[in-house]
Amino acid sequence: MAKQAKKLVIVTEKILLKKIANIIAECGATGYTVVETGGKGSRNVRSSGQPNVSDTQANIKFEVITENRDMAQNIADKIAVNFFNDYAGIAYICDAEVLYAHTFCGPDGC
Repeated sequence: MAKQAKKLVIVTEKILLKKIANIIAECGATGYTVVETGGKGSRNVRSSGQPNVSDTQANIKFEVITENRDMAQNIADKIAVNFFNDYAGIAYICDAEVLYAHTFCGPDGC
């Protein structure tokens, strides 16, 4: 059975990985997926994900599944306030349906 959820996506600089992971945990999310990524945006072209000498030019993408929009919004707000004035980054929220993940349940159960 599918369970409605929200997916928060955060794309930012790799140097922030641990700090963002801590915020996600502090806000009550039970996990996330993170991958190296690259692309082009308002702050120019970033790493294509290819190996390089320095990780300071690499980007990462977090995907966080939350049980409701409030949690996703809270995480996004804290990350934006703390980092997006000084580091490249974007965050967005999408609707999601969780399939076959019996461990993804809110406080009211599944």
